[in-house]
Amino acid sequence: MTLCAVLLVGLGQWAGPAIAQKSDIEERLRTQLRSTTQQLQQLQSQQAQLTAAKTTAETERDAVRKEVEQLKARLDKSSKQAQTLQDEQDGIKISARQQVAAAQSQLGRARNEFETLQAQARATETQRATLAASLAQRDQELALSTAKNKELYAAGKEILAAYEQFSTGDLLKIRQPLAASARVKFDEHAQALGDKLYDGLYTPGAADPAEQPVEP
Repeated sequence: MTLCAVLLVGLGQWAGPAIAQKSDIEERLRTQLRSTTQQLQQLQSQQAQLTAAKTTAETERDAVRKEVEQLKARLDKSSKQAQTLQDEQDGIKISARQQVAAAQSQLGRARNEFETLQAQARATETQRATLAASLAQRDQELALSTAKNKELYAAGKEILAAYEQFSTGDLLKIRQPLAASARVKFDEHAQALGDKLYDGLYTPGAADPAEQPVEP
């Protein structure tokens, strides 16, 4: 056997196991590559999902932030409105208290004015009653004075008539010593006329003789 043949035989013996080992390594590498590729695809899918989830989360976060800002703005507006309403309510309470105080003050003044008017009305009624009594008294005095004037007028007319009828002969009869009856008659007539004149005198405040009580 030549050296070349020996080398070929030896190389063949060595190359067989080496080729088989190489094929096994390649198969394992392919398997690992497929596994790695699958893992990479899974990672890429997970990354895509995470990216989508992140985008969704950011969108939701932005929406939540916007909603929070809107709620905050509404809360601020509601707080301002509540403060405004509170101020208005406080103003209404103050105004109501002032109106109640003013009404009570007016009521007190009205009560005082009413009491004053009542006192004035009582005083006016007393004055009216006094004036009515005074007027009634004046009416009585006027009626009495009118009656007295009529009596005086009648007595005056009677005296005037008697004077006109009294002659010189009557005077001579009275002066005669034996004419006592004529003198008495003349004196009685003069006394009666004097009584009529006296009765005809009017004295203010004097009672009507017809109304005076008769002494027992």
